[in-house]
Amino acid sequence: MNNLEIDSMNYLLGQVIRFYHQRTHMQLGKIGLYPGQPPILFMLWNKDGRSQKEFAEKLSLKPATITVMLRRMEKAGILERRIDAEDSRISRVYLTERGRAIRLQVEEILKEVEKKCFDGFTDEEKILLRRFLIGMRDNLKKACRD
Repeated sequence: MNNLEIDSMNYLLGQVIRFYHQRTHMQLGKIGLYPGQPPILFMLWNKDGRSQKEFAEKLSLKPATITVMLRRMEKAGILERRIDAEDSRISRVYLTERGRAIRLQVEEILKEVEKKCFDGFTDEEKILLRRFLIGMRDNLKKACRD
C-alpha cells in the first residue's frame, strides 16, 4: 500500500494527529493556552518550582523549545521564572495565581477532546488502542536513539 493512499496507516495517523491538535488548539485557545502548554502545567501542578532542564528531559523537548514555551506562558501571566536561591545558574518555574486557577478548565477541555475522540469506542477498544500506541511510541523512541 502506498503511504499516500487515504486508507494507509501513515495517512490515517497523520489525520488523527492533525484533527486532535486542531480541536485541542480551538478549545485551549478559548482560555488563552496553546496545545503544548498543558504538559508543563501538569508538571507544575504536581510539583511547583521545577527547572527548565526538568521540563526538557521529561517532555523530550529541546531546551530552546522549552524557553520559548515558558516565555509565552510567562507573558500570559500563567507562570513566573525565578533564579534558584542556591544556584544562580538555574532558573526555576512557578505557577502564578492564574496558573493555578485554570487547572479545572484545562482538565475539562482535555476530557472533552478525549470524549469526542473516542465517541463510539468500547472500553476494550480504548485499552487495545492505548496498548498499540504505547508500543508504537516505544518503537519509535528506540529507533530515534539508534
